[in-house]
Amino acid sequence: MLVDSRRGLAVSGALLAGAFVVGVLVVLPATRPAVQAVDDAVWEWAGSVRNPPSTAVATVLSWLGSAEVNWPLRAAAVLLLAWRRHWLRAAAFTLAVLSSELFIGPVKAWTDRARPPGALIETTAQSFPSGHAIATAVTAVGLVLVLARPGPSRWRWEVRAVAFTAVMALSRVYLRAHWLSDTVAGALLGAGLALGWPAVLMAIRHVRDPAAPTS
Repeated sequence: MLVDSRRGLAVSGALLAGAFVVGVLVVLPATRPAVQAVDDAVWEWAGSVRNPPSTAVATVLSWLGSAEVNWPLRAAAVLLLAWRRHWLRAAAFTLAVLSSELFIGPVKAWTDRARPPGALIETTAQSFPSGHAIATAVTAVGLVLVLARPGPSRWRWEVRAVAFTAVMALSRVYLRAHWLSDTVAGALLGAGLALGWPAVLMAIRHVRDPAAPTS
């Protein structure tokens, strides 16, 4: 799954640490106003550039990041990996998905952040972090890691996965369903889990069997 599991652990740790830092900045009274000022400025800008074509595109992108799209893709990937008997890859992807879903509710309850006013689509629950950004990052990045072979081709697909996650996350900001910091934290958390679980399982396999490949 990974060319170097140690490097994967390091990058995953950095992504998760980034998500944690954003969360701390959002909830700490000393830093919350500065974060909110940035979020407010982006919220105002999104409103100033709003137009029907952009709203339609953003709505489609938001739907692509929804549970209705993510869960069938995830199920199909796990079934494909099981059919190919790629058990380690299936386990890594499943753990990434499950851990991301388990994070969303408790973190939303902990931060208890209100949604931006004037949302253009229906929203539920608290704002931080963005469940859409988490789910899209886990699915997009995770699918590339477990389905594509290492090499230049997979690197290009990873770039596309990251780009799609970023664009989808920004669609949520444009639609006023989330603050910018919600989506940044969600994307970092989702990508960190998608990368972290393959790295962890590969490291465990190597500890149990030093002769096993590290990639």
